Amino acid sequence: MKAALTLTPSDFDFAHQTLSISKTWNYKGNGGFMPTKNKSSVRKIRIDWQTVIQFSELVKGIPPERPIFVNGGHVYNSTVNAILERRCRAAKIPTITVHGLRHTHASLLLFAGVSIASVARRLGHASMTTTVNLSYGHTNQSS
Repeated sequence: MKAALTLTPSDFDFAHQTLSISKTWNYKGNGGFMPTKNKSSVRKIRIDWQTVIQFSELVKGIPPERPIFVNGGHVYNSTVNAILERRCRAAKIPTITVHGLRHTHASLLLFAGVSIASVARRLGHASMTTTVNLSYGHTNQSS
């Protein structure tokens, strides 16, 4: 989630349908950008055309280097997850955390036949083992 908080309009390349992940958010300190935890976390990911349309509208009028989702310095995982929980309840769907959405995304990609290496790169994992443990691990438990 910390990488999502750092998204700025300049991170999007709408013409090529890509999103650059190059920084993380310091939610434990005074807020602001900070480097990613490792080199593999810096990446470009492909985004679908529906996401391009949604974000191209969302970022209109926002300065290129201003975070899209943060107004001010203090944002916490618990705050974002509480908002998501309320939205899930209102929609009468099971509650999930932002990090849970990340795991679900990975699992759906793997289930669709995307290679473990591709999913690992997309998630910014330094090792494919991390991807296997986090994605296959929790999906196999329910089988």
